[in-house]
Amino acid sequence: MRNNYLQRLTVGCWAVSCLYSPHLLAEPTKLAVPGSAPKKESAASARPPRPGWYMGRQIAPTMSASGADWLIRKSRETEEEPRKLMKSLQLRPKQQVCDFGCGNGYYTLQLAQQVGPRGKVFAVDIQQEMLSLLEQRARPRGLKNIEPILATLADPKLPRRQLDLVLMVDVYHELSQPAEILQAIHASLNETGRIAIVEFREEDPEVPILPLHKMSQAQVMKEIQTNGFKLVGQFDKLPWQHVLFFAREDSSVPAQPLTAWGSAAANLSSREDRQPGPGNADSP
Repeated sequence: MRNNYLQRLTVGCWAVSCLYSPHLLAEPTKLAVPGSAPKKESAASARPPRPGWYMGRQIAPTMSASGADWLIRKSRETEEEPRKLMKSLQLRPKQQVCDFGCGNGYYTLQLAQQVGPRGKVFAVDIQQEMLSLLEQRARPRGLKNIEPILATLADPKLPRRQLDLVLMVDVYHELSQPAEILQAIHASLNETGRIAIVEFREEDPEVPILPLHKMSQAQVMKEIQTNGFKLVGQFDKLPWQHVLFFAREDSSVPAQPLTAWGSAAANLSSREDRQPGPGNADSP
């Protein structure tokens, strides 16, 4: 039964990948926004970029808005356990945070609720369609502390030295210009600000995601640290994903050693976390 499930999920991921791979689909499907006229879009927004390479890693194609429903699938609650991730972020009211590659706002809405009305969430995406979908979901919830930002491939248009956290969930591996984006994020963090990189674990063959959409701890460390960041924390209790926290090298937040996935400590945490039991979904 498990093999059949993994096969179906892998096929589903491949189908989504086809939607936003330019050489497989001539034009991404456009989602109409009720009550609005069609907008002329930039090349970056209308057609996700062709993938390239960075530091020995092939860059994955960017998800098109035509695959946005996959981001809010019901099974995501059990597959990724997002409540655990949210708790690991240790957010506080009044903080200013960024949901980078926000899509239709799966995490944006949760971030907005956690930082409260006196906090702020910068919701960054390179596709106007995604930001429109986010706005449709935020409006009926009465969330007014979200600022959508239509970014370019190299400039997320974030404020300088202001952010407490930049969250990137399954996004970093799709950045077509990672060095430029990391420089911009570096400039946006305040003195104790952090960036949280969340990526599907390449080291775990049981994670049913296409290899192109996975990253190893070693690769994340190599790319992020090369661009002026230091590791300041990690969270290893999600079913499928690494969570690595970085701060600027000049930050007062102390650096932490990496606990490698596959080590006795990491495996013990993961096995315990995957066991069913009361309260597991809320306990980091």
